[in-house]
Amino acid sequence: MVLVLWTSHLCKCGSSVTNGTLEDRHLQCAESPGVLSEPFQSCYMCKSLRYCVSHCLYAVMTKLEELNKEANMHSSIRYLGYFANLSLLVAICMGLYVRWEKTGNILLLVIFILGLFVLGIASILYYYFSMETASLSLSHLWFGFLLGLLCFIDNSKLKTDAKEEATRYLLLTSILIRTLWSVVERMCGCVRHQPALLTSAEFLELVGFAIASTAMLMPNCLSVILLVFALAMLIVDLRMKSFLAVPNLIAFAVITSLLFFPSLKISTNPFALACYFSRLICDPLLDLYFSGLSVTERWKPYLYGRTLCRRISILPVASIELTFFILAALKLSNLEHWYYLIPGFSIFGIFWLTCHIIFLITFWGFHTKLGDCQKIYYTHRIDNKSLDCVMASKGMRHFCLISERLVFFSLLSTAVLGTVSWQPTNGSFMSVFLIVLPLESLAHGLFHELGNCLGGTCVGYAIVIPTNYCSPDGQPTLLPPEHVQELNLRSTAMLSSVQRFFAYHMIETYGCDYSTSGFSFDTLQSKVKAFLDLHTSDGPRHDTYILYYSGHSHSSGEWALAGGETLRLETIVEWWKEKNADFCSRLIIVLDCDNALPWVKDVRRVSESFVAVQGAELAKEVDVEEADLPQLGDFTKDWVEYNCSLDNRICWSDKGRTVTAVYGISKCWSDYTLHLPTGNDVAKHWMIYFPRVTYPLIHLADWCGGLNLFWMCNVCFKCFKRLKMRWFPPTVLDTGQGFKLVKS
Repeated sequence: MVLVLWTSHLCKCGSSVTNGTLEDRHLQCAESPGVLSEPFQSCYMCKSLRYCVSHCLYAVMTKLEELNKEANMHSSIRYLGYFANLSLLVAICMGLYVRWEKTGNILLLVIFILGLFVLGIASILYYYFSMETASLSLSHLWFGFLLGLLCFIDNSKLKTDAKEEATRYLLLTSILIRTLWSVVERMCGCVRHQPALLTSAEFLELVGFAIASTAMLMPNCLSVILLVFALAMLIVDLRMKSFLAVPNLIAFAVITSLLFFPSLKISTNPFALACYFSRLICDPLLDLYFSGLSVTERWKPYLYGRTLCRRISILPVASIELTFFILAALKLSNLEHWYYLIPGFSIFGIFWLTCHIIFLITFWGFHTKLGDCQKIYYTHRIDNKSLDCVMASKGMRHFCLISERLVFFSLLSTAVLGTVSWQPTNGSFMSVFLIVLPLESLAHGLFHELGNCLGGTCVGYAIVIPTNYCSPDGQPTLLPPEHVQELNLRSTAMLSSVQRFFAYHMIETYGCDYSTSGFSFDTLQSKVKAFLDLHTSDGPRHDTYILYYSGHSHSSGEWALAGGETLRLETIVEWWKEKNADFCSRLIIVLDCDNALPWVKDVRRVSESFVAVQGAELAKEVDVEEADLPQLGDFTKDWVEYNCSLDNRICWSDKGRTVTAVYGISKCWSDYTLHLPTGNDVAKHWMIYFPRVTYPLIHLADWCGGLNLFWMCNVCFKCFKRLKMRWFPPTVLDTGQGFKLVKS
């Protein structure tokens, strides 16, 4: 606003002078030719120039004031970005001018004038034609190009020049203001993070910098273009929050500053390079903390892409890996230290080839499983399924946990081979090495994050016995005929609710058994044991088993079966321990019966098994004028609605509910973690996907992945969680599978 008032004051002053004194004197001069003195000509020109400049400034600021009538904090913060770009523009102009002044190269002057002309066109497109995208694209492309020229056109004569020193200070000022703008913008919540590998601004500045590198000779030019590609991969690595992104950033900064540019044997401007590097790295580096996108949101351009494009992407990846190996092999041409170079390269080269064959096979298998998940996702989009749920239900987590270990060995083999065959005078080798590191880091980060964030596999089995109830003597008795039809309709509704629950949460269905005559103990034993023995298609057991029962029960909680037989909780737990002896899966029993509370209490005494019981209590006495007497099926209806509808209004803590929820968990429930791959799982995975020759390496990866270096911290954390669950059990317990256990 101060600048607007200043320009408006300038315009008023200029107008008064022009309309007053200058016009009178002009008339005098017209009447008396030749009277106009030379000092007055200078004064007249200065005042006319001041008038033109003030008028232009007033027009620009008026336009800005119109665009920012509703000025707020966001627009104020945006001015920091404008000041950063303005200081960078002044620094580039001054730097190019100094280089033209010292070298006399007319091409620099042409580029300088052309750059100003292009930036002027960009401003016109932005302010007068509202072509914001085209204007910003053009300006980012030229910023990258001109900053690249400033980096590579340097001279020792410029070190003592005052204008060159001012250029350096302006570049440093641009770095500081640009960084401050990015930090403040994120702290104030002015940034809306969108899933993207590279933004258009970053891509265009990278392209502009690569074009500027053509001013050098061909070998150096190729090395710099490859380095630009490596920088692009590093930006993607940071934006995806890969596990090894920060070490890659440190390695890139150290190698480029200390080894790469000295190997080119050209004079470079470190201030301009630092300015260019900070402009591109600042935002993705800050987003490691500020970005709130989930894993699948960050990887959306890749995970939701077309299957054919993803499969074709393996070809350039394989080409880059092969190029790195060929460039590394050039080290063998130096036979000065052949006695350790040839054996070392042979050993680590074979290790590298084996690891990267596994790396490519792993990616092909991942694309196959991801393609299957996408097919299911697109067929269930009407149910608002997320790709996370589909991948979890198809065992993608298990696949990623094993693949993470294998890809880590590929990354390790690349680092070892690069160290063994290091070539300090070969810029192309260093550039390709810096491309391969973030590329493999991206693969490792993808598998690592999917393995940690995806839920496990889940299988469910439902048992509904509608036409039996417990008579006072404890024996199951057939219902009167007039009640059979009503109860059958209620039981059918329960089955529909359970099937909806299984389908919504992508739970594999073992079966929904519906019997009007009840089940004998032997029949139910064979069915339940077969259900508890189920495995995934990849070999390991499911992570979660859900057993649903709706029917009548005794006062002790035992299920009432045909022929006067019963099924106790202890019996189911024994079957569970028998089938789950060497695994860490968990069993969740959902009861919709008359007497679920005894099992909820009994399960709390179970140890060494992950078992939970979700039940309900039905009110015995109800005011008929306010509500109906609760019946079997009411809890199932509410619980399924609560877990399958995002806009449900069910509040389990409401007073006066006729159906209240209650759950119980075993002593070690809080220790549960999703199933981690065992040696047998890795062996089965190897037999499915990999050739026999790779088995030793996979066995080594499994052994290294099984090391637990922080076991003491884990023990303390488990004790803390057990105490928390025992003393302060949550009202809503998230199972990690998308549904929750609740209590009123």
